[in-house]
Amino acid sequence: MTTASPDAFRAETRAWLEANCPPSMRTPMAADDEATWGGKKFVFRNPEAKLWLDRMAARGWTAPTWPSEYGGAGLTPAENAMLQSELRRINARPPLFSFGLWMLGPVLLEYANDEQKQEHIPKIVRGEIRWCQGYSEPGAGSDLAGLMTKCEDKGDHWLINGQKVWTSYANHADWCFCLVRTDTSVKHEGISFVLIDMTSPGVETRPIKLISGDSPFCETFFTDVKVPKENMVGRRNGGWEIAKRLLQYERTNISGFGSGARLDVVDIAKASIGTDSTGLLEDRDLRARIARHKMNERAYALSVQRATEEAKAGANVSHMASMFKAAGATLNQERTELMVEAAGSRAFGWGGEGFKTDELAVTRGWLRAKANSIEGGTTEINLNVVAKRVLGLRDTQ
Repeated sequence: MTTASPDAFRAETRAWLEANCPPSMRTPMAADDEATWGGKKFVFRNPEAKLWLDRMAARGWTAPTWPSEYGGAGLTPAENAMLQSELRRINARPPLFSFGLWMLGPVLLEYANDEQKQEHIPKIVRGEIRWCQGYSEPGAGSDLAGLMTKCEDKGDHWLINGQKVWTSYANHADWCFCLVRTDTSVKHEGISFVLIDMTSPGVETRPIKLISGDSPFCETFFTDVKVPKENMVGRRNGGWEIAKRLLQYERTNISGFGSGARLDVVDIAKASIGTDSTGLLEDRDLRARIARHKMNERAYALSVQRATEEAKAGANVSHMASMFKAAGATLNQERTELMVEAAGSRAFGWGGEGFKTDELAVTRGWLRAKANSIEGGTTEINLNVVAKRVLGLRDTQ
């Protein structure tokens, strides 16, 4: 936490960003592979991306509100809001894209012991380790608590056998945060949360190709994988509470994933359709629908921000995650539909020199968004949770 006045903090932040954000990090990404994910396997194609990450991480600004003792900056919510505002002002790219930042880090801060925090959180902040999430299984997707990946106590270590599926970027990850079954006699109460080094003998990943042509997901196999005892987070059989908390963070981020997420529907519409003499989009009907979408998007973002701050303040795990996941998936799909409509025939491209990079991203982003209804919990299941747990409705069958 800083002691500077708000005006002094903003002025110092602005001056530092102007001096330290490289020129190429102030331009939109031309392709998704320009994003910096970090980790031991990551190759920086642009030296300025590495410079930007190192500079931001050194200040703790990759995780600005995390405690300084674990590598964060310890900023207050108000200070972080000013930092994000100044980053937007110069169109700065995020220095790091990371499941460690979005999902794992927050639950480690809440549930891990100090040794685990000291071991893993600073590496997340610096982008040294890339994480993947081992949740869904072939027989446990929507019903996640039905997972059967077995974790046995072998005295000086855990022994894990099983399979995960839809493991995002598992083939690029260094470590995996994973749900395993440590008790087969009960369902939710028999699940534990462990951290697995992906270089451990017995770990295998196989990429899955999607309709968009990309392969961001993998099948992941664990065969007699030995995991140190100290890699279990929280108590044995207490992983379901951690899993629910982590899902709150995951589900509120899903709507921003996928190709095309960096594109703005207003810019695409104006470039494709044109504007009138006042600078407004020519197509009044499309203009009204885009405006309505933008308002819903803003209301959603503010609601997520409120819930995130409540979670950080120690609020109990709630069913808000199901509401946000369903709403976020719908919003992202609506956004990509509007982009395709606005782009018109320019959205028909799949490759070749006849189409611009952003035009190709629109098409692939629209296809990628179809998965939003499935990943992180299907829309149907989440709506059932809201109906039963929030609205108190009962089955009529």
